[in-house]
Amino acid sequence: MVPDLPTPAMLIDGRAVRRNVERMAAYAKQHDLRLRPHTKTHKSTMLARMQLDHGAIGLTVAKAGEAEVMASVADDVLMAYPAVDPSRCAALARLATAKTIRVAVDSTEAVEALARAARSAGSVIGILVDLDVGLHRTGVQSPQEALDLARHVGRTPGVRLDGLFFYPGHVGGPSGSQEQMLREVDARLKKTLDLWRGAGLEAAIVSGGSTPTAYQSHLLTRMTEFRPGTYVFQDMNGVRGGFATLDDCAARIVATVVSTAVPGQFVIDAGSKTLAMDRCGPAPDSGHGLVVEYPDAKIAKLTEEHGQVEASRSSKTPKVGERVTIVPNHICPCINLQDRFWWQDDGEHPRAVPVDARGKVH
Repeated sequence: MVPDLPTPAMLIDGRAVRRNVERMAAYAKQHDLRLRPHTKTHKSTMLARMQLDHGAIGLTVAKAGEAEVMASVADDVLMAYPAVDPSRCAALARLATAKTIRVAVDSTEAVEALARAARSAGSVIGILVDLDVGLHRTGVQSPQEALDLARHVGRTPGVRLDGLFFYPGHVGGPSGSQEQMLREVDARLKKTLDLWRGAGLEAAIVSGGSTPTAYQSHLLTRMTEFRPGTYVFQDMNGVRGGFATLDDCAARIVATVVSTAVPGQFVIDAGSKTLAMDRCGPAPDSGHGLVVEYPDAKIAKLTEEHGQVEASRSSKTPKVGERVTIVPNHICPCINLQDRFWWQDDGEHPRAVPVDARGKVH
């Protein structure tokens, strides 16, 4: 515990980050997969450089604002989010004059919006056709729809058909339990790609993956690149989901106990503006993260600046002024709530690192 950090503070264990990055890079190399990590988790050019230095072929972002930040360190950026509005499309088109920019889309409207912006900027934007493989969030609904959209891209000036995009976000749980669902995803990809090939179209890129499925990516035999994001830090979704350990969790919130006045609880200075409101997907009744020093306690309620921790089942309770560390349920929104995080290497005092793409939601 670092006694002089202003709390609440995001403390990052540099050793754990490097271990996570190196392990994923080694897996990608072993299975001849291209790694394109999703930077929405860390929003940091420092960590993006680390991932690129360990063999990542490019970066993934969620928004155009993130693309603008990450293009400062990468020449190849994929926006895994449909761009439709003029401002977002114009920003991507400007970047595409100097960088390789690709966007995943599932509509002709998005294709046309990006194409207009690219023609105006004098650039070309690569398109990946988004295919729904089971999450039912975005993505065309059938292989035939994927072919129809790919054909539309192919005849539209200003954009270039680069391949197929998918996100197996419905697949979770321990790695050993994922095989059947991933085989079904692979079969859907094969059907789509065979249809494209029969129509004279090739998908040079088949981009998919997630952190929960990352180490089972070799089961997706048609995938050429994968996009895990949370793996760099991990969180309680991963721990309780069975695909990460507490030792993998590199990001901890350091908080101060500010009150013990109400019987059966203590209050910390980390509320919803620090921990976010996300429940744990695999264990929704487990509270808003894990208090490492008091694992039997439960962060039961968050308001803006207060975290109310039920301690009636805990064998011990902290004193006012004591510091505790919390592993959040979902690290990605927590990072976006911080202007900076504190990076700590072995034996060194933590140093402040800016969250470069913080608040880039356009």
